[in-house]
This record gives sequence, structure tokens and C-alpha cells, in this order.
Amino acid sequence: MHVSFQHRRQRLLAQLGDAIAILPTAPEVIRNADAHYPYRGDSHFLYLTGFAEPEAVLVLDGKAGKALLFCRDKNPDSEIWDGFRYGPAAAAEAFGFDEAYSISELDQRLPPLLADHPALYWAVGRDNGWDARIAGYLQQARQQARVGKDAPQQYGDLLALIDEMRLIKDEREIAVLQQAGRISAEAHVRAMQACRPGMMEYQIEAELLHHFVRHGARQPAYESIVAGGANACTLHYAANNARLNDGELLLIDAGCEFNGYAGDITRTFPVNGRFSGAQRDVYEVVLAAQLAAIAAVQPGARLDAPADAALRVLVQGMLDLKLLAGSVDGVIESGDYRRFYMHGIGHFIGLDVHDVGARRPGGQWRSFQSGMCTTIEPGLYIRPDDRVPVAFHNIGIRIEDNVLVTDDGHQVYTDDVPKRIDDIEALMKQH
Repeated sequence: MHVSFQHRRQRLLAQLGDAIAILPTAPEVIRNADAHYPYRGDSHFLYLTGFAEPEAVLVLDGKAGKALLFCRDKNPDSEIWDGFRYGPAAAAEAFGFDEAYSISELDQRLPPLLADHPALYWAVGRDNGWDARIAGYLQQARQQARVGKDAPQQYGDLLALIDEMRLIKDEREIAVLQQAGRISAEAHVRAMQACRPGMMEYQIEAELLHHFVRHGARQPAYESIVAGGANACTLHYAANNARLNDGELLLIDAGCEFNGYAGDITRTFPVNGRFSGAQRDVYEVVLAAQLAAIAAVQPGARLDAPADAALRVLVQGMLDLKLLAGSVDGVIESGDYRRFYMHGIGHFIGLDVHDVGARRPGGQWRSFQSGMCTTIEPGLYIRPDDRVPVAFHNIGIRIEDNVLVTDDGHQVYTDDVPKRIDDIEALMKQH
């Protein structure tokens, strides 16, 4: 498996030329007292190394063409308490590094390593502590001028280079993303099947988490949104502690993290298994918008094409439902639609649920390329308002899938969860 990580490091080394780069992983974080949050490494670091332990730093030496790892030493006493550690020697062998050293040697070894490299790359401005630390390394490197060694004179943002690499997923990444999508989809089906009036939102959340963990996804990719009734009109609702009432809708936005990669699915369905007339009318608009947006995901198409396609369908639906008045073009120009649809159509997905990658590099829209993965997630959120028919009050609907751009179109790899009304009602009727 380390071959793919080596290949990524080699690609990045080629871009660095004679420069040198420093990339630490994420620190451990205290939850409270002496209890930690579950550890999760930095996504850029994981992308290049696959090494999941804390207290680790990757150094890429462009001039020497080498990848160096600094990590924790083997420590039998610590391993009794906290579990296995690779240690430098075993980490170098397992993950294909050219050299590996103890993290305790980092401060000693880095200043000499910087010497005679024309440029230094790191995550500029991302972490004040590391910015200060690297400034210290540079100061020490400059002191070597008296022995004829030059410190780097140019500086660059390492993350910008890695972000571009992460935009296009390789075959291994696609396979893991698809598995994260399958587990997430199965969890949504389980939630639909379990849902009954009178249950609590957190009981449905428990169904999701049970399925994630049971299939090897120990953590959700983000905090699950399980929003019944009016709660669905709060985009990032996370309390998940209300009762699910007969006649209301339930919006679930949830996905697992599997081997570091995220799933991200949203479905909205009736708590009692049957859509009301008003719920059906709003739902069909959102579904039509999603299908139009997905159809616009094509290699060579601009990234804003799905957003434009969905918006026109949503606005026409708002006019048909008497939520707004006027023409499609007029409402879009005025921005009045934002009362009911106030977010974008989606985001890249990968090691981060909101994955990296500039959408408009240089101010120009990027085009879809084979290997990109994106979400498509239109919605309508209708809060009580005297200008809105009462039947639509407190209806919040979002439908979201994960879409891979292929050579000849796209693949919706989370479509195992029903989203057509008849299919949802049939599934819920069975249980």
C-alpha cells in the first residue's frame, strides 16, 4: 500500500525542484481534563504518508530527492498504556520513507537540512506555533552563512501544491470513497426503516452510528444532522434531541469516515412513512433540481454548471408553489430565492468532507475532470412567514449524493438510498 504514498511524494518532490518542504501532522487535542478526542491526523499529511500516529513530521528534500519522517520512538512502557508505535526504523520500512528519525531530533536536524536549498515550503499561516518554529529554524540556518551555507531565500505555501494533487482521486482513493459511500447509504436505509413517530432524533442517530461502526467506520465524517420538523430549517442543526412527530419530515445529513475518506449523504422523508400533499410538492421540486444538477456534472463542464441548473429548477418551483412571484430570471437577479435556498450546490469530497481545491483559480471557473468527487445537495427551507402558504411552514428538505466524475460522464455512488417518493414510501411501508 505504501507504493501509492511514495508515488504521491515523488510527484510533489518533482514540483519542489531543489526546494525543501516541512509538513507536520495534527496535534492531539484534549477534550476535557485528561481525556483526549479520538486522534485523527492531518489530511495533507495522511495523503502523502499514510502514517496515522501523532507527533510526526514529514520533510521533503527536493535537492536530494528524499522523503524523511520524524516520528515517536518505540517505547515499551508507553505502548503498554496507549498501544503500538512503529518507531522510526519500522515506519521507514512500512511506509517507504528514505530516512526516518526520532521526533526528538527534529529541532537539531532541521536547520542543517535547510542549508543550500533556494526555497522553503510549509503550511504558511495555518498554525502560528509552526510559523514561529519555522522562523526559528530559518534563523539558525542563516547563521550558517559564516561557513558558506545559504538559508532559503524564497518561501511558498505547501498546501496549495498538495491541494491541486488531492483534487483528482486515484483508483485507490475512489475505491475507499465508494466504500464510505456504501456504508453511509446503508446507514441511511437503516434509519428510514427504523423511523417511527414518537422516537427521539438521537435514537435515529444511534441507528446511523451503529451501522457505521459495525462496518469498520469508527467515526462519522462530521457531526450528524438528524432534524425533525422545523429543525430541518436550521442548516447545521446538531442538537438531535427533539421528538419526531407524526406528520412531520425528518432530514438526515450524515456520513461515515472510512479509512480516512468521507461519505456525505442527505435524505428527507416522512416520519410516518407517507408524504403529505404539501410535503410532496416541495420534495418533487428539490428532487428535480438535484437530478438536473447531477446531469450537469460532466468532464469539461464548468464547476458552476450544476449550481446554475439546480437554481433555475428551484426558482421555477418556488414560483409554482407561490412562495415567490415574478419570473425565473427576475428572481435569480434579485436574489429573492435566498429566503428559501441560501447555500451552494455542493463541495468536493475526499479526505475532508469539505475537501480541498480552488474552484476558481485565477478568478476563472475550473472545469470538471475525471477523478474529481463532488456532492450535489440542493434544498428548500420554508420558515413560517405571512407571505408563505401555511401548508408549507416548517418544511425543510435537502437531498444530497456523492458524485464521481468519470471519463464519459459521472457516477452517483451513493444512490443505493431511495430518494424518489414512491421508493421511500415503499421502503418504509415494509417495516
